[in-house]
Amino acid sequence: MFENLKNIDSAFRHIRLFSLLGIVSVCTLCGLLCFRSLNHAERAQEHIYILAHGKVLEAFSGERNENIAVEAKDHIKMFHHYFFTLAPDENQINNQLSKSLYLADGSAKTAYDNLKEKGYYQRIVAANISQDIKMDSIRLDTNAYPYGFIYYGTQTIVRSSSVLTRNLVTKGRLREVRRSDNNPHGLLIERWETLSNTNQTVHNR
Repeated sequence: MFENLKNIDSAFRHIRLFSLLGIVSVCTLCGLLCFRSLNHAERAQEHIYILAHGKVLEAFSGERNENIAVEAKDHIKMFHHYFFTLAPDENQINNQLSKSLYLADGSAKTAYDNLKEKGYYQRIVAANISQDIKMDSIRLDTNAYPYGFIYYGTQTIVRSSSVLTRNLVTKGRLREVRRSDNNPHGLLIERWETLSNTNQTVHNR
């Protein structure tokens, strides 16, 4: 009878040991699977797929600091494009300037107001003048925040009788803000001013 009790007690200890080992194994496996799943999800979030011209392209997300120079230069380029690319159409002018003012602070609004008061935009519409800007280069300092920049561009003004090209040099600095639909880079131009805007060539049409 005592031997049977010992066998039962021994069998119970073995069962308990196997059960504990089984529970530990299952918990370890679940933990490993959770870790692998989270790791896989994080890697999946780094892959971004973009649909462009009917083709699916893969892009990769990264830290903002890794792309700040690229984003900053594109932000500066687009601001100048919107501000200086104008057609003899009041609605187009308002649309372009509205886009540009989302990318800069009050210094750009002041420049716009000054040109408007002088009748600059009215003359563009009245004289059927087209204005375009081509970026030559951007000098950007990302070593100090806010990021200082100098923009170099060539402005082309097409009148009914002539084509005028002008050198344009502006400067300002960039600070980081929240991204939005109107400001996708999340940067804002501050203290923007024109350093030089001189005639280069004039061609008769």
